[in-house]
Amino acid sequence: MNIKFQRAVDRFVGVPICALLSLVEHLRNILGVTAPPSPPQRILVILLSEMGSLVLAHPMFVRLKQQYPDASLHVMLFGKNREVLDLLGVIPEANVLAINDRSLTGFVMDSLGAIRRMRALKFDVVIDCELFSRVSSIFSYLSGAPILVGFHRHTQEGLYRGSFINRPVLYNPYRHLSQQFLTMIAAIASGTVPLAKGLPAADVIDPPVLALPEDELQRVAAQLHADFPAIKDKRLVLVYPSGGILPIRAWPLENYCQLCASLLGDGYAVGVIGLKEDKPLGQAIVAHCRSPHCVDLTGYTKSVRQLLTIFHRASLLVTNDGGPGQFAALTTIPSIVFFGPETPLLYSSLSRNIYCFYSALSCSPCLTAYNHRTSPCDGDNQCLKLITPEQVLAKAREMLDAVAMSRKVA
Repeated sequence: MNIKFQRAVDRFVGVPICALLSLVEHLRNILGVTAPPSPPQRILVILLSEMGSLVLAHPMFVRLKQQYPDASLHVMLFGKNREVLDLLGVIPEANVLAINDRSLTGFVMDSLGAIRRMRALKFDVVIDCELFSRVSSIFSYLSGAPILVGFHRHTQEGLYRGSFINRPVLYNPYRHLSQQFLTMIAAIASGTVPLAKGLPAADVIDPPVLALPEDELQRVAAQLHADFPAIKDKRLVLVYPSGGILPIRAWPLENYCQLCASLLGDGYAVGVIGLKEDKPLGQAIVAHCRSPHCVDLTGYTKSVRQLLTIFHRASLLVTNDGGPGQFAALTTIPSIVFFGPETPLLYSSLSRNIYCFYSALSCSPCLTAYNHRTSPCDGDNQCLKLITPEQVLAKAREMLDAVAMSRKVA
C-alpha cells in the first residue's frame, strides 16, 4: 500500500473506529474495570512503520529489560521491517507479530490474526510508539491490555486517535525520539500530570555495533569486487540519493552527481545504493560520472544484513534522511546525513560517527507528527537545496581524512 492510501485509510476509517472504541471504553469505565497486575508480566511494543525507528527504539528495549526483567517482551511491526528487529536481537523471534502491509487484503487478514494472538497472550501493557497513528492505537485497544501507553495531543493540536489510551504521553516535538520512547516506559507506573514528568534520561545508550563474522565480511567484499572489479583497490564512498516514501527528503540529484564526480576526482570509488526502484537514480549518477569507479548498487543488496556488510567495506556514507543513515549506526562507518523537512534534533541517529547538514528555515521542519508527515511545501525543498555540493565535499574530505588517519594509527 502506498503512503497516500495508508493516510486515507487511517483518516477515514481510523477516526470513526477510534470514536466508537472511545465510547466503548467510557461505558466500561462506568461499569468498572479490573485493576491491572503489577508488575507487568507481558509487554507489547507497537512500532509498525519505519525500519529506522527500530534502531532509535533500541534504548527503550534495553530499559524495558532492565526495569521489568521478568516480563516477556513482544513487538508488533510490518513484516518488511522484521529483519532490522532480528538484527538488533532485542526480542525473541517467536515474540514478533508481523503484519503484511503490501496489500489491503494481506493487511486485513494479518491484522485479524494479530488481534486473535494478542487476545490469547493477555498482555498487561501495550506501548504504542507510533506518532498519532490511528491504526496502531486501534490495535492497542483491541489487544485487551489493561494498560495502554501512547502519544497524546493533550491540549496541543494533533491528530485525533481516541480517548481510550489510559497512559497518555505528551508528545514533545523538542525532544529526541529515543528520549520520548524512554518516557513511555516511565509512564507505565507514573502518577504525575502529565505522565512521566521528569528530567530526560542522561544515559541514552548508543546503538550496538553489530559484530558480523569476519568470514562473512570477506565473502561479501570478495563478491562485490568480483561483480565490480574496478573498485577493488579503491577506498569506497557510498551514496543514497533516494528519498524513499518521502521524496521531499532528497538532496537534489544534480548535487549528488557533482559530489560523486568530485570524489572520483580525489581518487575514491563511489557506489550508489538503494532499492531496485531507485535504479533510475543510480543510472543517472553513473551516466553523469562516466567512470568505471562509479558503480550502481541500487537493488544489489538483497537484505539489510548484506547492506551492513558493504558498510564495513566502505569509508563513508552520504545519505538523505532515512533508513540507511540509521542502519549505519549499527556499524562503524562515518555518515553524512541531510535533514530539512525533518529535524536531526528529533530523528538523528545516536551514532557518534554522524554529521548532519540541516538548514533551519522558517518552515523547517515541515514533516511532523502533527500533520501526518504531509508537507505544505510545493516540492521546492529549499531547506535541502541550500546545502551546496562544495560544503558537503569539504566535510566528506575531512571525515575521509580522519578515517585514513585512524587506520594508520591502528
